[in-house]
Amino acid sequence: MHTTYSDGSLTPVELFQQATDIGLKHIAITDHHSIHAFIELKSFLQSKLPIHENLRPKIWSGIEISSILKGCLVHLLGFDFDPFHSKMKPYIIGESPCGSSLRSENVIEAVHSAGGLVFLAHPARYRLPFSELILEASIKGMDGIEVWYDYQMKTNWEPSEYICNQIDKLATSLNLLKSSGTDSHGYSLLGR
Repeated sequence: MHTTYSDGSLTPVELFQQATDIGLKHIAITDHHSIHAFIELKSFLQSKLPIHENLRPKIWSGIEISSILKGCLVHLLGFDFDPFHSKMKPYIIGESPCGSSLRSENVIEAVHSAGGLVFLAHPARYRLPFSELILEASIKGMDGIEVWYDYQMKTNWEPSEYICNQIDKLATSLNLLKSSGTDSHGYSLLGR
């Protein structure tokens, strides 16, 4: 999910309220090269003591980082990392990394050093076949793949069955973790 801190339409608080209203149990705001939404939301929730922890979604730290994998520009998702870890500095400045920071192995190493997990985002949206990219992601030490995604970008989010099933099988065969992403940039978390 994306907020106004990158290319989304909702503020972090608006996004959180909508996620609560539709009953999501877990969310990760994965703004591009920014952790500001996570910080703002954590601060907001600390000021709202009466809200019961079990009635709201668990918030995981998240980020979407541009990277080069097998010569192809891709997006990597970082989850549940320490956003203040020194290795994350090149990736949280609000713009795409450059130079050696752009290399996938360096992104992976930074997120892992910060205690997080790295997933290849929407693997069937790039110029190389998803099978090649997923195999390379596994070789490089990524933890998982964003398996369920709406490649057809329907009004109401729905995973693209055929392609997502193929990605799911490959992720299973490589023993990779799996995630689902709305990649929501608009005013509704129920669509892209």
